[in-house]
Amino acid sequence: MREAGIGRVLVASLHQAIADLLPTRLGFYENWLNAEGLREGTIGLAPLYAVLSFLRQEGDAYNMITTRAGEYAAEWSVLSMPAIERSTIRLAPAWLRKRLVLRVASRLVRSSYRGSRVISRMRRGAARIDVRASIFCSVREPVDHPLCGFYAAAFTRLLTLFNLKYTAAVVECRGTGEPSCVLMIPLSSARPKAGVA
Repeated sequence: MREAGIGRVLVASLHQAIADLLPTRLGFYENWLNAEGLREGTIGLAPLYAVLSFLRQEGDAYNMITTRAGEYAAEWSVLSMPAIERSTIRLAPAWLRKRLVLRVASRLVRSSYRGSRVISRMRRGAARIDVRASIFCSVREPVDHPLCGFYAAAFTRLLTLFNLKYTAAVVECRGTGEPSCVLMIPLSSARPKAGVA
């Protein structure tokens, strides 16, 4: 995983989501996401692409699995943070907490796949997050629905874990032919949480 830049949190969260939602297919996916590779950090880019490609053929299960994996990745990332950092973010005023959580979310994207970059901008009560080189959206032919729900779920769960009730929604996806993946998060207090897109 180190050579390809694939982070353990991404592989482990996908493995757990598959185990939860497609338990009868787990053996098939463990051909690429095997326990030894998880433990030793040797799962590379090609096996991960294979898993994602096969998951896309599972129909609705793809979105459910990547959403669940994003939630797991967020939870595990927060659990692995130093306690002082978690406390500092939780005790920060809401306006600052939003920015700090977006910084944590950017780290999560980077730790999932080193080739990805996040550019976030906050203006007029909303955050626009541009995810460059999403590992989920590398497809040969454009598809008809966004493939980067992992990030929307992870960002939404991170916000929730720090008592911020906002939802990230995918508004552009490289998998559908857009230049990059873009998430929007309305951060004004007037908009309540609606659900993961």
